[in-house]
Amino acid sequence: MITVTDLRKVYRQGNREVVALDGVSLSVPKGSIHGIVGHSGAGKSTLVRCLTLLDSPTSGSVSINGAELSASRDADLRTARRRIGMIFQHANLMDSRTAADNVAHPLEIVKTPRAAIRSKVAELLKLVGLEGFENAYPSQLSGGQRQRVGIARALASDPDVLLCDEPTSALDPKTTDEILTLIQDLTQRLQLTVLVITHEMQVIKRICDSVSLLEAGRIVEHGPLRTVAADLGGRLSSTLLPLPPAETNGSGTVLEILYSGDSASEPVLTGAARTFGLDLNVLAGSVESLAGTQFGHLRIQLPAGADTASLARHLTGQGVAVRVVQEETS
Repeated sequence: MITVTDLRKVYRQGNREVVALDGVSLSVPKGSIHGIVGHSGAGKSTLVRCLTLLDSPTSGSVSINGAELSASRDADLRTARRRIGMIFQHANLMDSRTAADNVAHPLEIVKTPRAAIRSKVAELLKLVGLEGFENAYPSQLSGGQRQRVGIARALASDPDVLLCDEPTSALDPKTTDEILTLIQDLTQRLQLTVLVITHEMQVIKRICDSVSLLEAGRIVEHGPLRTVAADLGGRLSSTLLPLPPAETNGSGTVLEILYSGDSASEPVLTGAARTFGLDLNVLAGSVESLAGTQFGHLRIQLPAGADTASLARHLTGQGVAVRVVQEETS
């Protein structure tokens, strides 16, 4: 549904070139939610603008629903853009228009008949949970309600794709959860393909099926959420499944272990301790569910003199990822 191939965007500042996107490639299948995460300046907003051709890529291609936007011109490009709904950080509503009029705006641009507009607007406001707020102005709505109007407006042209640029970063935690639930529900109900640009890992954990880490205009990690989380040595894994800091006790080796799926519900660590006759010290731990898979993440310390290699092999054989965090000290 969304295919980006070797996308580059280079800006010129005086005699200097600034590379905002440096060979970005990704594919998002129909009906899924993909997250792009990265710090400020990573190139996230530039990527959104290039995906909609609001900013022309220096090179590379963007294809949405089989239409190559980067090769489209004028009328064809405008038609392709109407199949893309945009959700912004601050909703970007027109203050002088009511909620209904804001949702109607995209339909008015393409000269939709008035009766059809009224029917469509009523349907969309009900869909996003704002039935009865048709005549309210943005100043009379909460932040979450304004974002719901923005979502309804994005759906007005019956898009195949939703591009969400920091859709919840201006909202409180409760409202964030409500908006993410709405996006997830709409994705399933309308069979949308959704790309979420965010710097908030909680958004990725909450609704995404897959994720990419963007750094300095490059995708440095990418994959299904479950696969990325299970990569104990990966940077995204440590932020998806964080462990609280903990002090070691004694001189024994410290291991970080990660287990998921069936092994997450089995007493793997207890069995290993019995097998090797070890008293293991659990320094920190967490259990979370990501994309329908349960993960257990622990940091443990072995007693001095323990056979670390044999224990690691045993745990690996049980489907557990193992990483040495601190070697035994003398």
